[in-house]
Amino acid sequence: MAALGDIAFLLTEVLQAPQQWQALPAFADTDADLALQVLEEAGKFVDQQVAPLQRVGDEVGCRFHAGQVSTPPGFKAAYQAFWQAGWPALSCAPEDGGQGQPAVLECVLYEMLAGANHGWTMAPGLLHGAYECLKHHGSDTLKAQYLEKIASGEWLATMCLTEAHAGSDLGLVRSKGVPNANATDGSVRVNGSKIFISGGEHDLSDNIIHLVLARLPDAPVGPKGLSLFLVPKILPGGERNAVVCERIEEKMGLHGSPTCVMRFDDATGWLVGEPHKGLNAMFVMMNAARLHVGLQGLGLLEAAWQKAHAYAQERRQMRAPLAAQGPSTIAEHPAIRRILDTQRAWIDGGRVLAYHAALQLDVAKHSPDAARRASAQRWCFQRPGLPGRQRLPAGVWRPWLR
Repeated sequence: MAALGDIAFLLTEVLQAPQQWQALPAFADTDADLALQVLEEAGKFVDQQVAPLQRVGDEVGCRFHAGQVSTPPGFKAAYQAFWQAGWPALSCAPEDGGQGQPAVLECVLYEMLAGANHGWTMAPGLLHGAYECLKHHGSDTLKAQYLEKIASGEWLATMCLTEAHAGSDLGLVRSKGVPNANATDGSVRVNGSKIFISGGEHDLSDNIIHLVLARLPDAPVGPKGLSLFLVPKILPGGERNAVVCERIEEKMGLHGSPTCVMRFDDATGWLVGEPHKGLNAMFVMMNAARLHVGLQGLGLLEAAWQKAHAYAQERRQMRAPLAAQGPSTIAEHPAIRRILDTQRAWIDGGRVLAYHAALQLDVAKHSPDAARRASAQRWCFQRPGLPGRQRLPAGVWRPWLR
């Protein structure tokens, strides 16, 4: 179940998020009542439509046949309801078809989704990063064609980096993007194979937008020679692109999310950003995903605590008769209470840190005060140990510790 009470307390009482939103012109109309109403509706959707699919997602899993991937029963219907209700567009810009709400509300939504059904949540998990990447680096033509579909979630997206021979060393990427001399639309032909592609093929959306790292013919060696290409599963004319899913990986868990091996055979694509600066564009997507990865951990920790707490309330002390004096369930033992309370401290502390980061991202993006924008940017992106590293403001922590 979504922990709305705890989340609301941290947002409104500890972080005082509504006051911070209303100091930003973009969110002047977002008050505490509106934010809590949004989160209540999000919690209902997660609890009613996504959480019940967790078991079937893991037990049935995704199925692969002749290049096609079918997701577990109920996954497609839940995803269609998700994007049609506007949830992926929660924090996207209104001019792109989004709702223009603060980033922290989107963070809370995805925390709840990950805790309820991590496998299902992997599908829309890259939408925010793909949206930011295309918005900042895509041409006007690409944005007109794809940005609103990605913002709304009608079309899902992938991040295609890793190759079998390269692992995490992107400097060894061999995939190629060759300009199509006969085309008038600036397209290229992309060739190569990628592994570990989450959501590379599925039946959840009508189209899948692949963001692929590859090399132009004149590219220098190493990571500085990489360019980024947008390669859709379905081309603008409606025909299927030359993008092939060769197989899905067998995994220990997360069976509801297909991890694919993808092959591009003269697939049609378009350059995103400048030639040989693909990593610059891709890191916009990767940085946007970093906070969401942390939120996955928070959502799973909350789910684990809820299960542990429920079990402790039910598990009777061994050999204790019903009418015995003293503890009747292990939840009443000081040692178990300490374990559960320690877990709760990790959850609440992690939430404060993650939500504060999301608030600072909005300050860095929307504040009219240049000094505040710079300070928020430093807080979010400066590496630990470097000069000027800031800590959470004292006032953030003290109310929570009381």
